[in-house]
Amino acid sequence: MPSVLAVTVAGAAATLVVATVSPEEPGHYPTCPFLALTGAWCPGCGSLRALHALAQGDVVTAWQRNPLAVVLLPLVALAWVAWGLRIAGRDIGHPTRIPVRWLWALVVAVLVFWAARNIPGWTWLSPA
Repeated sequence: MPSVLAVTVAGAAATLVVATVSPEEPGHYPTCPFLALTGAWCPGCGSLRALHALAQGDVVTAWQRNPLAVVLLPLVALAWVAWGLRIAGRDIGHPTRIPVRWLWALVVAVLVFWAARNIPGWTWLSPA
């Protein structure tokens, strides 16, 4: 149980920092290394700004910054809750055992998102 508590405290602290220290202001957070090296957006580009917007309650801006992060965040939260319940000894009926085909679908979705957000003219997927 201590590991769940440690991850929860670390996650809450990180969320508090991202909520209060805006990534929109230069110099607060490092630049994406992939973007710096290639000039192309990675699937995670804009995630920090999306999380900042979500912490402020602004779902629309979060979606504009990184829709993939907005879609995947509830899945991460669900996995965290399931992990905590499993560690606590609760029988959750194994809903966290993800079929391999779903994992492959996630990989394909991330790769398609990555490619699509770098198509010239498709600025609606770039982290504005």
